[in-house]
Amino acid sequence: MTATSSVRSEVKRLQDRPTAQVLIIGGGINGLGTFRDLALQGVDVVLVERNDFVSGASAASSHMIHGGIRYLENGEFRLVKESVTERNGLLKIAPHYVKPLQTTIPIYSTFSGILAAPLRFLTHKQGKPKERGAFLIKTGLTIYDAFSRDGGSVPRHKFHGRKKSLETLPELNPGLKYTATYFDASVHDPERLALDVLADGLAAGPHARAVNYVEAVGTKDGGVLVRDRESGEEFAISAEVVVNASGPWTDLTNEALGQDTSFMGGTKGSHIVLDNQRLLEACQGREMFFENNDGRIVLIYPLKGRVMVGTTDIDADLNVPAVCTEDEIDYFIELVSHVFPSIPVTREQIVYSFSGVRPLPHHDDTAPGFVSRDYRIVPGTLAGLGDTTVLSLVGGKWTTFRALSEHLANETLAALKTERRLSTLGLAIGGGAGFPTTAQAERDWIARYGADVGTERAAQLLHRYGTKATFVIDAIAGADGDDAPLAAAPDYSRAEVDYLVRTEHVAHLSDVFLRRTSLAFTGAVSGPLVHEIGEITANALGWSPNRRSEEEDAFIAELAAAHRVHLVSGDGSEAAALR
Repeated sequence: MTATSSVRSEVKRLQDRPTAQVLIIGGGINGLGTFRDLALQGVDVVLVERNDFVSGASAASSHMIHGGIRYLENGEFRLVKESVTERNGLLKIAPHYVKPLQTTIPIYSTFSGILAAPLRFLTHKQGKPKERGAFLIKTGLTIYDAFSRDGGSVPRHKFHGRKKSLETLPELNPGLKYTATYFDASVHDPERLALDVLADGLAAGPHARAVNYVEAVGTKDGGVLVRDRESGEEFAISAEVVVNASGPWTDLTNEALGQDTSFMGGTKGSHIVLDNQRLLEACQGREMFFENNDGRIVLIYPLKGRVMVGTTDIDADLNVPAVCTEDEIDYFIELVSHVFPSIPVTREQIVYSFSGVRPLPHHDDTAPGFVSRDYRIVPGTLAGLGDTTVLSLVGGKWTTFRALSEHLANETLAALKTERRLSTLGLAIGGGAGFPTTAQAERDWIARYGADVGTERAAQLLHRYGTKATFVIDAIAGADGDDAPLAAAPDYSRAEVDYLVRTEHVAHLSDVFLRRTSLAFTGAVSGPLVHEIGEITANALGWSPNRRSEEEDAFIAELAAAHRVHLVSGDGSEAAALR
């Protein structure tokens, strides 16, 4: 906001003690994971994020936790092994948000692509698009199964011929010859999982501090100069180690710190979200994962009562905001028709879109689809800061964030000459601790906490927040039991939103709609809802009427510019389709 805004309590804590052993720049999933890991080791650690937590590349994911079967074709066997191991681990330590995902591949030929595959493997060049046939896919899934086994976290893949495939999924393209079905995992609420990771780190003690809307802008007085984007105030933070976890913006952060690097070469990926009941039913709860006519691996994914379609892989310009374009929308509509040709898809059915830049390494003439999804950590020093160690993270993805964070934390601990106290391997995340994993355990949990809010509401909150739902239930009880549903979005209540605003580092109205809830993603935003949540947020944060009005207008503008959703009609009570 403006320079006259008051200083937030989290920022005041940094100003009062502007020193730490480690300063992490970047609050995406990998920065947050490293923050959590170091905090659990007892390290004095500070994290700053220039926007909201998990609002950059980490907010533009395909909502998958996957081993990356297509990485086999790139020869990235280490990454596949680590990915499936971490996938299986997240199913156990974050069961409230990470669930098994049945995935089906429609296949239209038997031997296609056999000659092209070795060339792609050896050269990492796309060449002329050539569909992968059943033989190649069967070979890949067999290898994938071998990597995936850990005592049965996910079943082995299955192959079916045309007849059985169409009996099971009758809306599929009748021109197919086979389907292959295997399991990966979904993360329905990636932003909420990231907030749990953050909360775990902060809960480790006062030695762990994190703040959003604070950016690193340079160096000063032997430290990293940061600016609070809310108040405009600047101050320096000194640290023994600086971790640059800025994702696609790693080079820009290094430039601000006086380092000239060219590590990054991210690509843009976009998605659309459809309100199409027939398409939702046709998927039967499973993701359709397949190769489009241009050789791009794409997906159709039922999620939260909607269908998400993605994704593109286009060289990105960080100077231009990443937004889903008209051409990308045309591409998505066409690819749905390739798999479900009898199901109409129109722009009017699109309720949301999002786009982001993947934090990929600089890749010269390598085709975007073949750029490595692996990560590396590049050490350096800041000569102007007493040769402070800088560790720059290049790459990384959602699936491997725990292992990556452990690796990055180990490099940091080595620089500090400090030993690791504990491993995060197998350590439950946030509301995954004690989460009921059997039907009976779930019934018992719901019966216990349903006494306060009713069993249906307790079940809803358990699935939304994991076992941390108990804090929401306590907040509702503390509000004299006032769990009145929002008039414009009855799946959420006033007391629930008030709790999120007060406890989850909300600074702007967009934080509530885009990352603390699923309201924007599912197309639930309307003018009355913006006003309703604006009122709750203003009351919780002490905003003036003018500040509240500014926030509502800013969110509506962001929704239109970044997500192509426009509030229409006289009172703004309906959300328009994307056009």
